[in-house]
Amino acid sequence: MHHTLQLTLPPEIALDEAAFTAYVSKQLGVVDSEALLVRKIRQSIDARSRQIKVNLQAEVFVDEAPTPAISYQKNYQDVSQKPTVVIVGCGPAGMFAAIRLIELGYKPVILERGKDVRARRRDLAAINKDHVVHPDSNYCFGEGGAGTYSDGKLYTRSNKRGDIRKMLEIMVAHGATEQILYDAHPHIGTNKLPPLIAAMRESILQAGGEVHFETKVTDFIVQHQPHRRTKSTQSPFTARAAPSFTHSPFTHSPIIKGVVTADGREFVGIGVILATGHSARDIFELLQRRDILIEAKPFAIGVRIEHPQKLIDSIQYRCDERGPYLPAASYSLVTQTHYQNVQRGVFSFCMCPGGFIVPSATAPGELVVNGMSPSRRDSRFANSGMVVSIEDQDLKPFRAFGALAGMELQKSIEQRACQLMNGRQTAPAQRVLDFVQRKTSPDLLDTSYQPGLQSLDLREYLPAHIAEPLRQGLMDFGKKMRHYVSNDAQLIGVESRTSSPVRIPRHRDTAEHVQTARLFPCAEGAGYAGGIMSAALDGTFVAEQLVKKYG
Repeated sequence: MHHTLQLTLPPEIALDEAAFTAYVSKQLGVVDSEALLVRKIRQSIDARSRQIKVNLQAEVFVDEAPTPAISYQKNYQDVSQKPTVVIVGCGPAGMFAAIRLIELGYKPVILERGKDVRARRRDLAAINKDHVVHPDSNYCFGEGGAGTYSDGKLYTRSNKRGDIRKMLEIMVAHGATEQILYDAHPHIGTNKLPPLIAAMRESILQAGGEVHFETKVTDFIVQHQPHRRTKSTQSPFTARAAPSFTHSPFTHSPIIKGVVTADGREFVGIGVILATGHSARDIFELLQRRDILIEAKPFAIGVRIEHPQKLIDSIQYRCDERGPYLPAASYSLVTQTHYQNVQRGVFSFCMCPGGFIVPSATAPGELVVNGMSPSRRDSRFANSGMVVSIEDQDLKPFRAFGALAGMELQKSIEQRACQLMNGRQTAPAQRVLDFVQRKTSPDLLDTSYQPGLQSLDLREYLPAHIAEPLRQGLMDFGKKMRHYVSNDAQLIGVESRTSSPVRIPRHRDTAEHVQTARLFPCAEGAGYAGGIMSAALDGTFVAEQLVKKYG
């Protein structure tokens, strides 16, 4: 017999597997527990009142064989002799694009500048312990991309981008827990992501695809063919002006045939998927140098804010201790501020409950921080990005760089912070209330950031158009969350890689670059997705569109 139940239960029943099964058994009058199988379909925590509840949907099988938890099967065909698609980048977008290409009968060849997920760990240790940043192997570059050593959040607002359930089932088929299928805010955790990524790579290789590590793309193989000009409308933020029609009515349309790597090898295919992530600055520079259209894109810059997790729990759950059943509490904050007659958004970003702050620079001489959490989210710290939107007038000093103006602003702040730390990965920090009151902190709190902290007024490296709106935003958040703004928390900088400052424009329906044929910009590095799930969805979408047009 099969039942579907809608339940609202206290955490000590809903979040304890044995207690939950016993509750369902009693409700259905089932005496023999071995004849019962309970599977959750949906689960969300409602902490809006002091009486915290868990809303659940579950299916129950009594004396009946259960249906499979997932329908997805890894029955991949051999594509070793099939047409090739070149994928630049082995993050979630690149890996899910590869899986989809295999499903469609095409051979993916992934080129990744960094190392495989296991070898990458040594370079992460070097950043934390020795303050040495490897430009091609770090928290951003390497197998799995920036998401590998992050919180592993799998929730997204991109419901219209594709089949979210299928993306989750692919992860479960490669080793992720089934809990991601029903949690309202699923995550995997940085300790569980590496084996999952390695399993996906193995699927790609077994199907006849290729994955090349430490293989950095340095150029594109471009051909041109003549065609009649058509007038186009471009964004005012594009890297170059619209073409003039005062000469011949014909132009030469560029076609990407493949790529060239640092060791001189050429990789060609029916198309190139560019899935390089938001920090591959050399790729943005290459696109501009090759006269392939790119655009400036809105983004944000700020800091990480770190609280004791116990404090966030007490604010969100309204209790002194959350107990053994409730997960580490999270939050999401957003407000609008005004500075120099300009409205600026201030918002929390990539909140990591029970997590750690990590050094995320991608080159020596930079200082960047990010957040991550293990699967259990059991650190005693909570951290979140706390960032300010960058507006067009902020880029005026960098106009000479065209569409790369935002990237140069990022670099200037990151390099200034690193200089103030004498070239090391020690991070400048300031207690929150001290920052709001414009005081330098005489001392700092314990931190999860391994390279260490040094007290500094954040205004030493943050421009006024970031620092003042940040101060206003924190004052507002302190009204929304009591005790959020205090000297029991501290600000740690710089959080500058919230999203790509560059967009590589593509057609809405075909996902192909608007001017360059067979080039398919993808996910975060192209300015079209942010986070693991939206990147996976976008990689899948782009792969489908490439095959649809050129397969």
